[in-house]
Amino acid sequence: MPQDHSERRVVVTGPPRQVRRTSSGYYRPRTEIDEQTTLGHTYVRSLMRTQLRAALTVFAVLVLLVGPLPLLFAAMPGTRRLEWAVLGFGLYVPLVLLARWYVRRAERNERDFVRLVEDR
Repeated sequence: MPQDHSERRVVVTGPPRQVRRTSSGYYRPRTEIDEQTTLGHTYVRSLMRTQLRAALTVFAVLVLLVGPLPLLFAAMPGTRRLEWAVLGFGLYVPLVLLARWYVRRAERNERDFVRLVEDR
């Protein structure tokens, strides 16, 4: 009895897939994160990447703000009082504004992430 090659059986092996659906049939991102799936990992990496971008921005501004000060002070050797005034008082306002910007940015990133995960 000759076999038809178009109806040949093929054995497929691989890890079993478990697809759990919520009662509405929609798979929520929060479930993806809780079950540590690849999509959940992508969501978390996205949040981490935005937080890192904000931190690197603050670091770059800080380096540009504080980095040139030793060169500036070396170029003006007779201004000790100016150095102390700049270091003691002049840097506080920009540092506080930079810190405030970073905290607001980080909170906004987290709020956007929660909104994405909870589908609001």
